[in-house]
Amino acid sequence: MCAERILDSIDSPRDLKLLEPGQLEQLASEIRHELVATVASTGGHLAPNLGVVELTLGLHRALDCPADKIVWDVGHQAYVHKLVTGRRVNFSTLRTWGGVCGFPKKAESEYDVHDAGHASTSISVALGLACARDAAGGEETVVAVIGDGSLTGGMAFEALNHLGHLQKRMIVLLNDNEMSISPNVGALSGYLARVRLDRRYRRLRDDVESALGKTRLGAAMVAAGEAAKESVKQLLVPGMFFEELGLKYVGPINGHDITQVERAVRLAKDVDGPVLIHVVTQKGRGYTPAEDRPDMFHGISPFSIETGTVNGSSGPISYTEAFGAALIREAERDDRIIAVTAAMPSGTGLSAFAEQFPDRFYDVGIAEQHAVGLAAGLAAGGRVPVVAIYSTFLQRAYDQVIMDVALQGLHVVFCLDRAGLVGEDGPTHHGVFDLSFLRTVPDLHIMAPADEAELADMLHTALHASGPVAIRYPRGSGRGVEVPAQPAVLPTGRAQVRREGADVALVAIGSMLSVAEGAADLLAADGVMASVVNLRWLKPLDLEVIAWAAKHPLIVTLEENTGQGGAGSAVLEALSDMGIVMPVLRVAVPDCFVTHGAMVRLLDQVGLTPEAVHRAVLDRLSDVQRTDGEEHARERTSG
Repeated sequence: MCAERILDSIDSPRDLKLLEPGQLEQLASEIRHELVATVASTGGHLAPNLGVVELTLGLHRALDCPADKIVWDVGHQAYVHKLVTGRRVNFSTLRTWGGVCGFPKKAESEYDVHDAGHASTSISVALGLACARDAAGGEETVVAVIGDGSLTGGMAFEALNHLGHLQKRMIVLLNDNEMSISPNVGALSGYLARVRLDRRYRRLRDDVESALGKTRLGAAMVAAGEAAKESVKQLLVPGMFFEELGLKYVGPINGHDITQVERAVRLAKDVDGPVLIHVVTQKGRGYTPAEDRPDMFHGISPFSIETGTVNGSSGPISYTEAFGAALIREAERDDRIIAVTAAMPSGTGLSAFAEQFPDRFYDVGIAEQHAVGLAAGLAAGGRVPVVAIYSTFLQRAYDQVIMDVALQGLHVVFCLDRAGLVGEDGPTHHGVFDLSFLRTVPDLHIMAPADEAELADMLHTALHASGPVAIRYPRGSGRGVEVPAQPAVLPTGRAQVRREGADVALVAIGSMLSVAEGAADLLAADGVMASVVNLRWLKPLDLEVIAWAAKHPLIVTLEENTGQGGAGSAVLEALSDMGIVMPVLRVAVPDCFVTHGAMVRLLDQVGLTPEAVHRAVLDRLSDVQRTDGEEHARERTSG
């Protein structure tokens, strides 16, 4: 039965061009079945891909890829593209170790031209490709596929502005499904909704130009001048926003009609300048649970196809849930607290907060820079803003963290979810740089909890601080500890000694405390007694505890962050400043972009498991003992 599927005969986009309309409809149905079956097993971005099946088929039929270039914004809607570009056979390995990546990956296929993962970048990259094409005298078509959610990001508008100025021949395909991860917000979303839904817009799109010249009003406008005519067109004609930026506008068209999409792209290819095609789609189309809950099925863990429910777990609550609950408790006690996020209320655990405190919650869309700038203004106005953003996305607002918050000495609390490795989403989403890039910011305090209770304490501490504070915590379940009803204010810059031993000091921060404790148990079985330090604060660093740790033969630092400039580097710098020279082993994420895969596999691969730390410590202690022995021998010889 499987051998009779049309999908099984599709090895490249060229095969799509051989199909009749009825076969294309059947193929679309087969692709949806494949998407649901695969993501139910591996987890992934289901709803976005169900919504772009026909769009992708029509796009590839109109183009000649890989000569032509498609740049996918974010890339979480590229599964269909992967299925029809030679990765069908291996698609069941989606997001697994060594398998098909959940985002476009140049190393994976010649059809992937840009490693995407963050929003609002596609138009800029596509424009660069178009400029390079023209410089080389090429003829290929370049297409940027961007969702209306990504269009809320400022980088997209910067690119549209430049594209309209340069007038390069390229296509912007706007996939309008009213959502990014959560429902879209903002004036632009309202504009697109009017264009999408109002019949008058669709009808007048084709005839208002000629009508203006045939009526008294039109004649009056002509007499009054072109400016008046253009202003009325702007009120009546859909797409005038983009036309004013210098792009030809086409649409809105039905994104679930392969023929319409193909025809629009073919026509746009022949235009000597930039064209924006406005395509309307339904997120989650074809699978009822995803249609009903597109936000839940945007990115989902393995689930039951029959019921649409996520495969359950009886484990502890996640750090995200712990943060959301703790923030609500804090907000009940302090009405100055405001929550800010960038298009991720559910992902950052703020949905319940938004329901309980709608007037104290701001979702700014995919606009991290604006989120931090907004928080700066809120803090300057006497509020206490809590900015909840994934670690990997705060990178986009680094300048605002420095200039708009820290330089001003403003009390903004940054809560960085998904800090450290994040598993199957891979290198574009691993939050392994925040300790390094935040540690350089003057007057910014940085904390990392070892468990859910400590997260509540750190949030409470941060809210009672007087300047900028960042708290970073991992994805996934906590350690199952009970969160007290009344959190404590932690002493600023003070670490916690959890265990004392004479042979080695394991200095861990955040998620790595449990790894350090596990390694200490393994070392004890070998007769090596380890001290274990819960660092808690990276900035300010507890210099007294570092000096105490220096009394051990070896210090080992553990962090789920890159080893370049992170906690290990901070300890080394502190030892140097104190004039202490001693062996230090830094255990951290290596200086590379870590691939995608299950967390257990990734942590083992980068050496962040108790077993790996145990082996590394024994090896280094052996080196230290051998070096000490050689030095003693030299001293006896010289004596």
